Amino acid sequence: MQHNITKCLSVSQPFAHLITSRQKSIELRSWNTNFRGEFFIHAPLKVRTSDTKRLKNKKGIQLPSPLHTGAIIGKAELVDIKKYQSIKEIVKDSKMHLASTKMQQYHLQKKGRCYGFILKNAKMFGIPIPCKGKLGFFGVKSSDLPAYKKITKSDITTEIIEEEYRYQWINHH
Repeated sequence: MQHNITKCLSVSQPFAHLITSRQKSIELRSWNTNFRGEFFIHAPLKVRTSDTKRLKNKKGIQLPSPLHTGAIIGKAELVDIKKYQSIKEIVKDSKMHLASTKMQQYHLQKKGRCYGFILKNAKMFGIPIPCKGKLGFFGVKSSDLPAYKKITKSDITTEIIEEEYRYQWINHH
């Protein structure tokens, strides 16, 4: 039996949610990659509470409470990399990466380099898949994911029926 291996990237919350809900289209990193293509978005256990508070007050930003952690919550496609040469360039793209001013300065001044991973076609999964994260892009085998082993067709059918019931109930009351 062959198992597919998919690339995965850990992105701290609330940023993982913002990517998968298409509210964030650039992920800032201090390292570059040659990888291009579709990958899973993993939300580690630790949540950046200061960023969560800052972004909840930002106009147009929607964040659920609580945020999913310790799981693969969606996927996106890495289509290009932008190398930032100055703080001015990073600030210009603020609405796309949503990083704090402190983090923008950290990437370029302390690390000496900053790369923007340009993301497209992001999608949030309806059911988060429990998974341990790692640094950088890492491979995930479908056979290693607990959700692939535990979720059955009847579970999915039940979830769909319950979701449809909630939708109808909310719209009629």
